[in-house]
Amino acid sequence: MTGAMLNQPVPDFELPATGGKTFKLSQFKRRRLVIYFYPKDNTPGCTTESMQFRDAYAEFRAHNCEIAGISRDSLKSHEGFKAKLALPFDLLSDSEEIACQLFGVMKLKNLYGKQVRGIERSTFVIDKKGALVKKWRGVKVPNHVQEVLDYIKSS
Repeated sequence: MTGAMLNQPVPDFELPATGGKTFKLSQFKRRRLVIYFYPKDNTPGCTTESMQFRDAYAEFRAHNCEIAGISRDSLKSHEGFKAKLALPFDLLSDSEEIACQLFGVMKLKNLYGKQVRGIERSTFVIDKKGALVKKWRGVKVPNHVQEVLDYIKSS
């Protein structure tokens, strides 16, 4: 299985989040949720993508939508990354790849000539009822956040 299916409910999951919180998917009913998976804290593409979600956050919230970022980094790493970028939303630590498996974002990638397992940059929109309604895989950072925001505004 390649992860959560479009127009199907996403199974509930829990992950540790920044700020000493526990993220639970089922707590987001009645609001839409954008979950973006990114490879690693403090890397250029992930920094740019997170800053773009930060800068558009008020617009997402105005459309009854919350944002969460997920990578396999530790909570300690996430806390530093969140503080450095002044991110207004939580980052979730998925060191055991619970959500990564659920959404099918783990891929073999070439890094300096070696095959390594890592997160494929991907974004998912979950509706107010908990169903997956939109997904982007193999995301390129330029213009991506605007594309996600345009989808939220039009749906």
